[in-house]
Amino acid sequence: MSLDHDDTNRLLEEEHPGPDDLESALNEVPLTEIVKKDPLIVESNTSLATVLQAMQREDRGATLVVESGKLVGIFTERDVLLKVAGQPLDLAQAEIRAFMTRDPVTLPDDSTVALALNRMVVEGFRHIPLTDDEDRPVAEVSMRDLMEYLSEFFKLNLVNLPPDPRVRSGKREGA
Repeated sequence: MSLDHDDTNRLLEEEHPGPDDLESALNEVPLTEIVKKDPLIVESNTSLATVLQAMQREDRGATLVVESGKLVGIFTERDVLLKVAGQPLDLAQAEIRAFMTRDPVTLPDDSTVALALNRMVVEGFRHIPLTDDEDRPVAEVSMRDLMEYLSEFFKLNLVNLPPDPRVRSGKREGA
């Protein structure tokens, strides 16, 4: 059985969905080029109240925690829900080191979008710190950063969706 030109193109599109430049962008663009904000960084003895206020003010889902400039932990919205909410705490006295996730998984600062996306999906992270060769945090990439970046490749497709893409049927089955 031989494939004609249309069949070959269809198979290639199925194997590599999305715009042609998406695959090269995933494998070549460093994360530092897509992160839009400087990371929120605090010392490990910072009060929980100060960190929560900074996260609210800056609209951040994660804070990187350092000691002597080196990354020692990450404090995320998930930590707020699992370790802080509902606990009888004095937020002004409690230090972030008691609530952070210690020794977080990091990526080198020259990592690509594909590597971060893979790590986040496989391990269930929403935030990953990027560090230099001396374990100093240089950035923090979020799943939101990645989704916003990737959506740029599909902008024309998204803009051209019909106003109500749901298909409605006059006949309703089921409950």
